[in-house]
Amino acid sequence: MTKALRSFQGFTEWDLIVVGDKKTPLPYVLERGIYLSPNMQEDFDKELSDAIGWNCIQRRNFGLLWAHQMGAEIIATVDDDNIPYAHWGSHLLLRKDVPVRYYETNLPVFDPVGATNMKHLWHRGYPLELIAQRDYTKPATKTICPDIQADFWNGDPDIDAVCRMEHRPLCTFDDAYFPLASHAFSPFNSQNTFITKDVLPHYFLFPHIGRMDDIWASYYVESLGFKVVYQKPSVFQERNVHNPIKDMKAEYIGYENNLALVEDLKIDPDRINKYLPELSIKAFELYQRHFRKI
Repeated sequence: MTKALRSFQGFTEWDLIVVGDKKTPLPYVLERGIYLSPNMQEDFDKELSDAIGWNCIQRRNFGLLWAHQMGAEIIATVDDDNIPYAHWGSHLLLRKDVPVRYYETNLPVFDPVGATNMKHLWHRGYPLELIAQRDYTKPATKTICPDIQADFWNGDPDIDAVCRMEHRPLCTFDDAYFPLASHAFSPFNSQNTFITKDVLPHYFLFPHIGRMDDIWASYYVESLGFKVVYQKPSVFQERNVHNPIKDMKAEYIGYENNLALVEDLKIDPDRINKYLPELSIKAFELYQRHFRKI
């Protein structure tokens, strides 16, 4: 799901966009909002549709494009197994100077989950080689102006399959640890995340790379200089049924490449193409074409 915020300063009004797939049950009835049927998506950009493929979560890229066409100032991506709290969307920190718990690290990647009261867990997409080296002993207070806000999730958190099989957590994150940020690259997901319209042309959920689609998108936009802040939980996740072994296989491309990818992106953001299949590169180019038309 995608939510588009039409007016940011002062009045807040969200438009809900639900992106359908060929496996979406029919008829799909939406009391309020826009349902993007498969036919609507193909009419919008058949070539991009073909490059992304069907029955995959990366179809939500069409929701991002639709929000862009609507003139959205802020775009939220939300998974359908997240139950919003009453305060969802009301604690936005984007485009303003905000004090945060700030972590300097000598590591190339910062793990936001370990900076909370759930120190034994780690975020999906964090390089496994670095887990034992994490250090959160010296947080400072710093003012930043974020472009991206990744809200956390109580319940079943967004950790990788290795972490989930080991711990099987049911989390209640302590609000006192938020908001938090770091100077280092850090993974954020697409399941409860807010981005500004300036980030949108560069934020693309890469198809054909398994469960690293949103993680590599996060590392890529950070390599362009966009800043992310992590905010207290605004949803409870009742996670859809997953096969952990299947998830682990879909994450293997990340286990193998996440650390090297980050090191390459620090040198040149275009080096992401070293890690993407040709069809994924083509899909990203087709996506960005929509922003060059304006």
